[in-house]
Amino acid sequence: MTRILHTIDTTGPGGAETVFVNLVKGLDRQEFEPVVAIRGPGWVCDELGKNGIAPLFIDSKGSFSVGYLKELVGIIRSRRIDIVQSHLLGSNLYCSLAGMICGVPVVSTFHGFVDMHARERFSWLKSAIVNLGSARLVFVSDRLKAFYLDQGFWARKAITIYNGIDTSLFRPRRDDSIRRKLGIGPENILVGAVGNIRPSKGYEYLLEAAKLVVNRHPQFRFIVAGEGSGRLLDSLKEQRQNLGLKNHFFFVGFEPDVSRFMNNLDVFVLSSVSEGFSISTIEAMACGVPVIATRSGGPEEIVQHLDNGILVDARCPDRLAESFIALQEDESLRQRFIVNGVESVRNKYSAAAAIKGYLNQYRQLL
Repeated sequence: MTRILHTIDTTGPGGAETVFVNLVKGLDRQEFEPVVAIRGPGWVCDELGKNGIAPLFIDSKGSFSVGYLKELVGIIRSRRIDIVQSHLLGSNLYCSLAGMICGVPVVSTFHGFVDMHARERFSWLKSAIVNLGSARLVFVSDRLKAFYLDQGFWARKAITIYNGIDTSLFRPRRDDSIRRKLGIGPENILVGAVGNIRPSKGYEYLLEAAKLVVNRHPQFRFIVAGEGSGRLLDSLKEQRQNLGLKNHFFFVGFEPDVSRFMNNLDVFVLSSVSEGFSISTIEAMACGVPVIATRSGGPEEIVQHLDNGILVDARCPDRLAESFIALQEDESLRQRFIVNGVESVRNKYSAAAAIKGYLNQYRQLL
């Protein structure tokens, strides 16, 4: 039995956290025994609990902690861990150090560009530690991999494993429960986005695009599902008020049933300015929802323009607005996106394909 320690430095929900949970629960328990260390209670903990996995709680509290590193080393040694699988920069750094101390191979997965932004302190040192301490550097898209290689990460250890979803859960099965709750009728065109309220999601541009669309086609409605609080959410709500969109644009918070949410939509939109991949885009495609996404990194590898969706430049509300209207006016285009989107996810972005990619790396390392 191979013991794998899984770690991530956030508690979710979110795209990286979804991949983390799917990988832990998707590995064959007859071959792999999961040991999970996370920061504390939250969505990740709850999802693991549903699958009979009780995680250990250890928390670095956001800054470098020798105590946290000692705890991590203690878990690796006491649990006789064979491989460490970490996600996101913080966990990748600690696990790379712990792997070197314990002589255990580490697989470090990177999910987004923001992990290594231009103002990242000591980026040269962080990349050096991960390079030395990780046996594999996994990136969720080729564009993300290229970005990190430019930052000094070693190409000889770098591979791409695309994120995957459960296509038995994410499939076309139309629903109107969310529409009815918000008073959105069949005559309305519902455009939706999924993603926590963060600067990288570009929701301010989506609001501007919504205003342009509603001015011409008042039957459009827009909805964003994702956790948010504080100054950014307040700013977006103030922008919505100033644009006169209070009855046309809804922030509904965290949505636990994303498949149900997707199946309420007529169009899915990704308005991001930066995306390492985009789990929500493939979830929408799998549910048979036409997709409009920005050229923000990962989506360019998922969406083939005018074949299974529409790609527009990021930070361009007018292009988004034009795409919403063009898609609504062209039934044949919508049907093409629906059919090709479902097919592309099933062929390339299933959870089984992602897990197989990680399994191949684990077996090589063993």
